[in-house]
Amino acid sequence: MMASEIVTAVSEGIKLNLVIVQNHGFASIGALSESVGSQRFGTSYRYRNPDTGLLDGQMLPVDLAANAESLGADVIRVRTIEEFREAIARSRASERTTAIHIETDPLAPAPDSENWWDVPVAEVSQLDSTTAARKTYEAHKSEQRPLLGPSLGGTPA
Repeated sequence: MMASEIVTAVSEGIKLNLVIVQNHGFASIGALSESVGSQRFGTSYRYRNPDTGLLDGQMLPVDLAANAESLGADVIRVRTIEEFREAIARSRASERTTAIHIETDPLAPAPDSENWWDVPVAEVSQLDSTTAARKTYEAHKSEQRPLLGPSLGGTPA
């Protein structure tokens, strides 16, 4: 998640195979934010809209592939699944750190799991969605059970 990891690998001669998923922000965090009533707050690369004062303007032209190239990685840009498969083979065959860059839909859902993440929700909000999400959070939190407990006399509780 940090560009410094790319430049460190390049400078140390460490071979990495990277996949850069360009979703124009932080899509998985955005989905989590949305699930807790925060409408994907701050998870898209967008200009501030002078009409609304919010960050809901046009998309920022962030080029993650160019960023990886500027840090010394080789980059393969792909658009299709077939190109992606070919890029994986090329990346594996390369002796240098190589990033595969692919554009994705920022709103496409990721596969779900049946796990519950303990992500606290604001206790006070003017948004109905956040207030409802807080009630859901409290209900889930009340059902949460610790996996590990304190030891009693050297044996797990």
